[in-house]
Amino acid sequence: MKDFGSREYYVNRELSWLMFDERVLGEATDTSNPLMERLKFLSITASNLDEFFMVRVASLIDMQHAGYNKRDIAGMTTDEQLEAIADATHELVDTQYFVLMHSLLPLMEAEGINLITKHEELTADEAAYIDRYFEEEVYPVLTPMAVDSSRPFPLVRNQTLNIGALIGKRGEESRDFATVQVPSVLDRIVEIPSEYTLGGSESGRTFILLEEVIERNMHKLFLNYDVFCAYPYRIMRNADLTIDEEEAADLLKEIEKQIKRRQWGEVIRLEVADDIDPGLMEILKKELSVRQDSIYRIPGPIDLTFLMKMYGIDGFDHLKREKYIPKPVKEINDGADIFEAIRNHDILMHHPYQSFDPVIDFVKSAAKDPDVLAIKQTLYRVSGNSPIIAALEEAAENGKQVTVLVELKARFDEEHNIVWARRLEKAGCHVIYGLVGLKTHCKIMLVVRREEDGIRRYVHLGTGNYNDSTAKLYTDLGLLTCAEQIGEDATAVFNMLSGYSEPLYWNRLSLAPLWLKDRFIHLIEREAANAREGKKSHIIAKVNSICDKEVIQALYNASCAGVRIELIVRGICCLKPGIRDVSENITVRSIVGDFLEHSRIFYFENAGNCEVYCGSSDWMPRNLLRRVEIMFPILDERLKNKVISILATLLADTVKARVELPDGTYERTDKRGRDLLSAQEQFCENAAESVAVKDPVANSRVFIPIEGGNLDV
Repeated sequence: MKDFGSREYYVNRELSWLMFDERVLGEATDTSNPLMERLKFLSITASNLDEFFMVRVASLIDMQHAGYNKRDIAGMTTDEQLEAIADATHELVDTQYFVLMHSLLPLMEAEGINLITKHEELTADEAAYIDRYFEEEVYPVLTPMAVDSSRPFPLVRNQTLNIGALIGKRGEESRDFATVQVPSVLDRIVEIPSEYTLGGSESGRTFILLEEVIERNMHKLFLNYDVFCAYPYRIMRNADLTIDEEEAADLLKEIEKQIKRRQWGEVIRLEVADDIDPGLMEILKKELSVRQDSIYRIPGPIDLTFLMKMYGIDGFDHLKREKYIPKPVKEINDGADIFEAIRNHDILMHHPYQSFDPVIDFVKSAAKDPDVLAIKQTLYRVSGNSPIIAALEEAAENGKQVTVLVELKARFDEEHNIVWARRLEKAGCHVIYGLVGLKTHCKIMLVVRREEDGIRRYVHLGTGNYNDSTAKLYTDLGLLTCAEQIGEDATAVFNMLSGYSEPLYWNRLSLAPLWLKDRFIHLIEREAANAREGKKSHIIAKVNSICDKEVIQALYNASCAGVRIELIVRGICCLKPGIRDVSENITVRSIVGDFLEHSRIFYFENAGNCEVYCGSSDWMPRNLLRRVEIMFPILDERLKNKVISILATLLADTVKARVELPDGTYERTDKRGRDLLSAQEQFCENAAESVAVKDPVANSRVFIPIEGGNLDV
């Protein structure tokens, strides 16, 4: 195998992620998107960036403190990565605010949505209303905190918006620092009634941000003091939990303790108003111990996640894309016996184009069915008022044997999952927390049922979480089957998770961290061998991220052997396509649209006898080596054709796809001479129908057009 170790063949993971956030930002600048949708995408870039800092940047800073100098996949040291990230994120933030202040806000105003970003812009009538609103609604909630010789600098909580001020006793020159937290229990967006606005209702609707209301009235919080200046600021702390599971006597209690420590983590980012007073800036910088390159001067409202609340304001549906309602799964009619439907044939669901309800109904039916003996399920992320949790509780109360693996280490969902775990235990479920040192990320549910011909196992396998809320927003695939071999493997999975018992062999499922990575590399190398022998070879993979070096090197090797490789990668991609004698047979595209691309799908031509798999794992070291993941095959020819058609449609996207260039950057697809096709819109139109072929005959061969030729299946 050729040596593919050169750093020039790889993109740094963190910079690749920032390019993904730039692609999301591209949707905020895309004038073909409705105005409020553009606002939503801008909000998403901000929430993405918050998590990136709290986890990825925090991790690099920890490495820097520890003196870790090993180079990454792209040959960059920790210091080099942090420097490059700082440059890229400052540029990204500048672009965010240029888009907001110079494009979106003027367009909103033209549509009658007036957002006052500076309280100095209020008219006399508006100011009078705001002052009354402050005294009646806001003032009782606030807790101003001054700093002097008897009062130390207070704890500024992670991700909270605050207003810092310099105050002094009247008649005295000395200045002290004071701060007040903008309360999250109050709406950040305050609407000013039309009777107080210039032009009244004819001018549209007028809003102001809560921090501006407080800043205008800061003098009322510090009576007998002069307020020399007041400016908003916000900090980001290291929120990456460090848990020694070997030493933790009670994992649940240890995680609860670590969650509280997030509020004390090192400050890794400070956002301040761009015109902040220099003296106030120096106090914040010193007291928060923040580095210069971690300070972001913001030329507008701090924390753009509030734009999601703006998106949710009633009355502007004409500025939004029509809400999509998932279509029913035609194989499962209302009121039908879901177990009978699964016995008839495997059922493949494509969310959110098809409803997630059959998955919920599967659990609910199992909870009520007197013939069901046991339900076993993994839970990684669930919704706030989860019907699946309620069904599992009901099943336990009905005497079923219910085993639930709740992953307590699901990042930023730890608190929710602790609540669910305790609630399930109280209902009588057997709750387990997985394997030491590994996150259980696989999505699997097993229902054991007594039937006339004996015990039958029904299984749901998915690429996404058991979350009925995100199932309306994330694209995922789910399989319902009662195939005997998959049922046996599902039983083995839960026995391994609950009792550390690994079976002697597996039938159909491939698991990480046991051998899934080896399986992927074997499948890639098989395509390379076929290509060298002149046999048909082709790889299509749809994942969220690719950054595992060994997998990338296997793909490079297959490309050099002549294998056509088409990758659909939403986020991080450390692989560079199109490099001569390395990756010239590889293409990479990223699709960013109204739904978040989340499914993982793998196609291998296999010399004309194609194999199709779905799973929970990306091509990342964390998925392949440090998580429990499952890859499952699509065996039914009818469903296999459907999955292949999904891949073909994604590869044909000319509207939302961006193509990666050999230097690792991205550009929109070339639309010249090509029909405009949005894969997500196409899936909406074709929901609940077989998009590969209508009523395909098992074992038939059809041709599905894809880029570069026809896919023979």
